[in-house]
Amino acid sequence: VIPPPNVTGVLHLGHALNNTIQDIIIRQKRMQGYNTLWLPGTDHASIAVHNVLENIIADEGITKHELGRDKFLERAWQWKERYGNIIIEQLKKLGCSCDWERERFTMDPGLSKAVLTAFKILYDNGLIYKDFRMINWCPKCLTTIADIEVEKEEEEGNLWYIDYPIKGEDNYITVATTRPETMLGDTAIAVHPKDKRYKSYIGKTAILPLIGRELPIISDERVDTEFGTGAVKITPAHDPDDYEIGLTYNLKQINIFDDRARINENGQKYMNLDRYECREKVIKDLK
Repeated sequence: VIPPPNVTGVLHLGHALNNTIQDIIIRQKRMQGYNTLWLPGTDHASIAVHNVLENIIADEGITKHELGRDKFLERAWQWKERYGNIIIEQLKKLGCSCDWERERFTMDPGLSKAVLTAFKILYDNGLIYKDFRMINWCPKCLTTIADIEVEKEEEEGNLWYIDYPIKGEDNYITVATTRPETMLGDTAIAVHPKDKRYKSYIGKTAILPLIGRELPIISDERVDTEFGTGAVKITPAHDPDDYEIGLTYNLKQINIFDDRARINENGQKYMNLDRYECREKVIKDLK
């Protein structure tokens, strides 16, 4: 089976190399008398198609919500029928010796049913279950994004140093963060067990500024002593590393964002602020 390229795309050099190698192997086996099948097809690329269609209908002065689900799906199929064969024609021009009479599409009824059937079998066997886990969420599309679809960019920012008072003492522990707004969801502070600077802090309780929540100070070898002050805030709901540490110590996961990346009720007085607006407000209040 050919690794199905996205229906929204066009061939790039990687496709050319990959499919040429596959074609060489298929042709060799065919010449050796093997009964070969190289099955071609395309992937529906739902997120990519979704974004393309949103931009198209935005140019028409409407939104996907105004268009409605059924009409949106109808437009998606129309778009696929009009533009979806570009990459297939390119594969043919490349000379790929596929069985073009058996071309498939990942949203074909038979394939869709096979996927649903496979999931049911996995569920019935206890191999699929519901749980909380860190995901990539798009506040524009209102959907999850696969790791492979996330494009990461480095940008210059600030490292903010925040003092967390120690409960019952005239003292504090300082942490550094690039996202001060996420402190609203902090449930612990972590230090490295071998970091001599913080040995006396382990087991004590810190007070979360602005919110007043009590945070245990824990020790964990995953803490990077070279980052910031060596003491880190733990926000299990909004950082992959913190999530893993939170599972280890059974820390509460406090989600502070709604689906559109605005602060929810867990942010108390910062509720309904956009995440970047909240960042500026938190920094101002801390000062």
